[in-house]
Amino acid sequence: MNEEIYKNFGIDSELLALAGEVEKEVEPIFKEIEKTCEFNSLKVLQAFQHLHISDMHFNSTTGYGYGDIGRDTCEKVFAEVLKAEDALVRGQFISGTHALTVALFAFLRPGDTLLSITGKPYDTLDEVIGITENPSSLKSYGVNFEKIDLIENEFDKEAIKTRLQQGKVKLIEIQRSKGYSTRKSITIEKVKDIIAFIRNFDKEVIIMIDNCYCEFVGTMEPLEVGADVIVGSLIKNLGGGIAPNGAYIAGRQDLVNLAAERLTAPGEGKEVGPSLGITKSILQGLFMAPSVVASSVKTAVFASRLLERLGYEVEPKYNEPRADIVQNINFRDKEKLIKYCQGIQMGSPVDSNSIPEPWDMPGYTDQVIMAAGAFTQGSSIELSCDGPIRPPYTAFMQGGLTYEYGKFGVLKAVQNIM
Repeated sequence: MNEEIYKNFGIDSELLALAGEVEKEVEPIFKEIEKTCEFNSLKVLQAFQHLHISDMHFNSTTGYGYGDIGRDTCEKVFAEVLKAEDALVRGQFISGTHALTVALFAFLRPGDTLLSITGKPYDTLDEVIGITENPSSLKSYGVNFEKIDLIENEFDKEAIKTRLQQGKVKLIEIQRSKGYSTRKSITIEKVKDIIAFIRNFDKEVIIMIDNCYCEFVGTMEPLEVGADVIVGSLIKNLGGGIAPNGAYIAGRQDLVNLAAERLTAPGEGKEVGPSLGITKSILQGLFMAPSVVASSVKTAVFASRLLERLGYEVEPKYNEPRADIVQNINFRDKEKLIKYCQGIQMGSPVDSNSIPEPWDMPGYTDQVIMAAGAFTQGSSIELSCDGPIRPPYTAFMQGGLTYEYGKFGVLKAVQNIM
């Protein structure tokens, strides 16, 4: 029965047969993903029950948002789940990049040094930092930026040690997910190890983790292994495909307060900011997030093995440990990258008849092709695939609200390049 309906969608029998073989191969890995999902689901449920979430927390506020009990309790839920002293969870954040920008401007002052120890951050931070000139950048305010590249996917401990011994660094930034690079994403074990290493030389430096794409992929989050603050988007993992926008900053209470006063105004901070009816969606999204993230990871594992069987370079491989929901596929061919992304769009529930093309997207130095037939514009937890039009022509695929939808999207994309 399923084979017949797949054929109606243009998926041929040979590809379906290969998909069946792949699913048998990855079955043990799927079972481990399900165990992680169960652990994180219970962690979320425990926080909901502990904080007595009820219908009254879904009420909307407008205007200044004074005394918004739903908003405030929602932030307590996030703080408990993420093991934070406090959390700022707001629909006023436009994106993960916006939340990272707010955090960096909140924590850094003229003359301070920001040090990235995972190389150059994601492309959309280039103008925020001042790598690309912008009169509103951190650089324009006198904040210095330095970076230390990874060496064969490992932290360069000698270079980090040398830099910390040379002079004061105010903030160390670690981007766990790979962004538009071909390096491996950073596992929580590596985060724990490098934080312990840094603390041997500087106990005061703020360690901030860009945790986008990484939440709930494992059973621990960076604050549990010594990070001071973490930042992420709600149209990625923790929004569960339900939150329509927003992001979070969580960690030390003093740092969260600084971020809140940068987002709103000094002296007002977390006390203002109307929920505008979004709290229910944010909480429901968090409730669904463990299951949705598990589906996304399953989709990535399936795609990794299927594309590897077809002869493409993939990272990570299907049986490697994962730190995030992102799957790299190196096509080494511009047209195949474009056709794969277009196939993902064809397999989407929204705008499946649209044909994405590379374009000059704001915040990026190269043309980018982006496929995402999503209910929420730009949502990366829904099946999406994008990549910069530059060698080695790598597709960065992520998401999948359910494994079944994710699997179909991958098959449609593969069929489009065969």
